[in-house]
Amino acid sequence: MDGHIFPRAKKAYPTAVAAEGCWIIDSEGNRYLDGSGGAAVSCLGHTHPKVVEAIRDQVGKLEFAHTSFFTNEPAEALADILASQAPGDLSRVYIVAGGSEAVESALKLARQYHVENGQPDRYRIISRRQSYHGNTMGALNVGGQPQRKAIYEPMLPGADQVSPCYAYREKRDGESDEDYGTRLARELEDKIQELGPETVSAFLAETVSGSTLGAAPAVEGYFKKVRAVCDRHGILLIQDEVMCGMGRTGYLFACEEDGIVPDIVCCAKGLGGGYQSIGAMITTAKIYDTIEAGSGAFKHGHTYMGHPVSTAAALAVQKTIIEDDLLARVRDKGEQFVAMLHDAFGNDPHIGDIRGRGFFQGLELVADRASKEPFDPVHGLHAKIKSTAMDAGLICYPYNGSVDGTRGDHILLAPPFIISDREMEELVGRLRSAVDVSLASLR
Repeated sequence: MDGHIFPRAKKAYPTAVAAEGCWIIDSEGNRYLDGSGGAAVSCLGHTHPKVVEAIRDQVGKLEFAHTSFFTNEPAEALADILASQAPGDLSRVYIVAGGSEAVESALKLARQYHVENGQPDRYRIISRRQSYHGNTMGALNVGGQPQRKAIYEPMLPGADQVSPCYAYREKRDGESDEDYGTRLARELEDKIQELGPETVSAFLAETVSGSTLGAAPAVEGYFKKVRAVCDRHGILLIQDEVMCGMGRTGYLFACEEDGIVPDIVCCAKGLGGGYQSIGAMITTAKIYDTIEAGSGAFKHGHTYMGHPVSTAAALAVQKTIIEDDLLARVRDKGEQFVAMLHDAFGNDPHIGDIRGRGFFQGLELVADRASKEPFDPVHGLHAKIKSTAMDAGLICYPYNGSVDGTRGDHILLAPPFIISDREMEELVGRLRSAVDVSLASLR
């Protein structure tokens, strides 16, 4: 390949040169409707004037000051606004450079909390199969995506995992949501007993599953039952909202819709809307106070944590979400978006499930709707859809492995919160065409 970039894959990518609103423009003048916000990142769309102005202003005042010497104004203001909006006692904000760093920080904080709380035997993390928590080694280890982990398995210590909350495939015939949630909570309880409650540090789960399951939400009551299990054993509940949080579901924190408060929540992507690299781990006063009263310092850190320009950008994004009442818009327009998806795909024999919350929606493809049999992975259906959609001027986020880590194709959609009705129609229409063309290529 030409050039010296080490690309994500051995293929030719178009060169993005400009963007506006919900559209990205390449060097050939082609326009792409950003139907997935990249990877559920661009919540305000592109080149939003308020955010651009905030970045320019901050760069002109202070571009960097290491957090082992200084705090800075935009970082303090961002922490204040997040703490004021967070549910329950989530009040201490640890600002990092992305989602993987946020999850790594949460895993380490959970461990240090138990050590300083006089329970040094607690080190195990229980997570869920068919999950994704990031690509750094610790986050990768606790994730449940075999394709991403396979080559690194000899370097990973291994993780303890339970079933995801994946109602479309794993709720039994005749089983109510209540009973399904109870069964999964019992599975978590059994795993804790198997490992020894005194050794378990935390349970980690995506509030609404992201790229691996394609926006699969938990059934009602599931997280309340999980919260009760964790509380019974003194285990921390960490919720990964890197993809689904920061307004994507219509709530700033997706866990609000489930009516629970985790001990630690991780966010990124929509936190800064792609304008700068940023993520955050938010924890309770109880955990923070335990560290402060013990060693006095979290034994962890990154060079670019609390970065002034990144936090200024994120602050502008969050202020815009509040001032423009975009959470209400996501809830309202999200319902309209779901209705459009059902109109276009609801009777398709190869769309098994349409699921999600707000502007975070997934479509699962099946070879046979009645049996839910997935397409053979040899077809690479998800990749065909991604490529065909790009050719049609649509960015969407297809992936595979939803069934068992290898089989199962789905499409993740996460449009910007500002998307217009006309653009939603274009998104659904272009996706309908891409799916049709891709399926026809298999025949």
